[in-house]
Order: sequence, then C-alpha cells, then structure tokens
Amino acid sequence: MTQLNDPAIVAEVTDLYMKYEKALCENDMAVLDALFWDSPHVLRFGATENLYGIDAIRTFRQNRPTRDLAREISHLQVITFGSDTASVTLEFCRTIEGIPRLGRQSQLWRKLPEGWKIVSAHVSYYNP
Repeated sequence: MTQLNDPAIVAEVTDLYMKYEKALCENDMAVLDALFWDSPHVLRFGATENLYGIDAIRTFRQNRPTRDLAREISHLQVITFGSDTASVTLEFCRTIEGIPRLGRQSQLWRKLPEGWKIVSAHVSYYNP
C-alpha cells in the first residue's frame, strides 16, 4: 500500500511550494518555469484561461499584469502519495486595485528524473 504523508516528503514538497509562492508574488519567471514540468502535457487552468503545454504557460506569464501579485495564503494542505506524487491545495486572498479577491489553488506535483515538478495546476476566484 502507498504510504501517505511521509513527513520528510511533505516537508520537501512544502518547501518547494513556498519557493513557488515567493516566485509567483515576485514574478520570478525563471523559478516558476523551473518548477513546472517542461512538457506539452503540463496544464494550468487559470481564472480566465486554459493553458495546455509549457509554451502556453510561459507565454501567459510573459504577458500577464505584474501589479498586485502579493497574496495571503490560508488552508495550505500538502498530501503525499508514496515518494513521487503530491497534491497541494490552498485558499488565498489577493488585493487587486484595492479590491480583495478570494481564490483557491490546486497543484499536482510529480517527482520526475529531473526532480519535483508541477504537472497540473488550477486557480480560480470565488465569492463566499
């Protein structure tokens, strides 16, 4: 049976996620790019876009607004399945042009030969 939530693997993926969060808020495209799977099969469903493949994700990042990127995260949950698969979910609040926006995010991480990579991501906003 697959081991759930090995503490060492949870810590490793949590550290990688926090590196992702910092890069996201600072618009560090090199780090973001390094954390995503370099594949035409990676996907990112955003608040207004569906991105299939690393090239589409890169193009989106290069063209997105870079104001008001900071956000506060809550309910961060990292669940690991064995030593090579993890799910990261969270809620966030991002203030855009003075208006707080609540959102949620999920990522599927997979440990590949080149290291842990985000292979699927979803971001959406909601109104409580």
